[in-house]
Amino acid sequence: MSLCQDILKSLNSVILDKEKKLALALSCLLSGGHLLLEDLPGMGKTTLARAMSSVLGLTSQRIQFTSDMLPGDLLGASIFNEKSRDFEFHPGPVFTNMLLADEINRGSPRTQSALLEVMAEHQVSYEGKTHRLPEPFFVVATQNPLDQAGTFPLPESQLDRFAMRISLGFPSKSEEIRILKNENRAPNLPALTSAEGIIALQNEVQKVFVSDPVCDYIVNLCIRSRTDPEIPNPLSPRASRAILAAARARAFIAGRDYATPDDVQEIFPAAAEHRLRKGNISSLDTASYSDRILNQVTPLV
Repeated sequence: MSLCQDILKSLNSVILDKEKKLALALSCLLSGGHLLLEDLPGMGKTTLARAMSSVLGLTSQRIQFTSDMLPGDLLGASIFNEKSRDFEFHPGPVFTNMLLADEINRGSPRTQSALLEVMAEHQVSYEGKTHRLPEPFFVVATQNPLDQAGTFPLPESQLDRFAMRISLGFPSKSEEIRILKNENRAPNLPALTSAEGIIALQNEVQKVFVSDPVCDYIVNLCIRSRTDPEIPNPLSPRASRAILAAARARAFIAGRDYATPDDVQEIFPAAAEHRLRKGNISSLDTASYSDRILNQVTPLV
C-alpha cells in the first residue's frame, strides 16, 4: 500500500540502513500488537519510537522507567478535590495512543506488572472503576540487555504481551560516518496519517486472506515448539494469534490481500524468539530457537 511505503520511507530518513527492521515494527503496530525494542544504549530505540508517533500522527507520552517508579506513576491516581470534596481520578501517561516505555526493564517487577492489564485490555481498573484508553493504543518499550547493571528481567507473562521483539543492531560503517557528520539529524517528521487512519489500516489488515495451509503452517510451528525438548518455553495460542496477525500486516504492507508462508517466515523470529526463551534474553545471544523451528517445519504450500 502506498501509504505504508510512504511511512517507511519517512522512517528510513531517520533510522538509516534498517529497512527490514522498520517494516517489522510497522507490521507489529498495524497488527494491533505492542513492540519491544531491545539493544545496547544509544542504538536509536527511542528515536525510532518518537519518529513512529510523529509519522503516524498519534498522541504519545514518554516515561523513563527507574527502580523507584510506582504503578501510580504510570496508571494515574486519585487526588482530593477541595471544591467538590471528593477524590478525582487523574489519568497517568498510559492514557495516550502510543506509550514509549523507555528502558522498561529498569523498573521494578511491581511497576512492570502494572502494564499487564493496560497492554491486554486497553484499560485501567482503579478503585472499582474501569477507564478505557484511547484507540488505537500501542506500547513501544525499550530495554537494555540484562547483563547491564540496574536491570530487572521481564517475566514471561509480560514478554508474552509484546507481539514482537526486534533489535536494531549496529549501523554500517558508511551510515555511522553519516551519523558522526550529523547528516541524519532527525527532522521534524510530518504526520502522514492520524489515529482514525491507523484504525482504518488495522481494519484493512484484518481483511487480508489467510488460507488453510498457511494457518496449518502457523499451528505446526507452534506445535513444534511444544514437542522440542531443547526449547525452554512453548508457544501458546496467544502467540499463534500474534503470528497470524503480524503475517497479515506484513502481506498488507507488501501490497497483497493474501498472506503466504514467506510472510510467516519473515515475521516469525521477531514474533516468537522472546516467547521461546526463558529468563534472560539478549540481543547478543547467538542461539536462535525460532530459526531452529523454521528449519524443522516445512510449509504445505
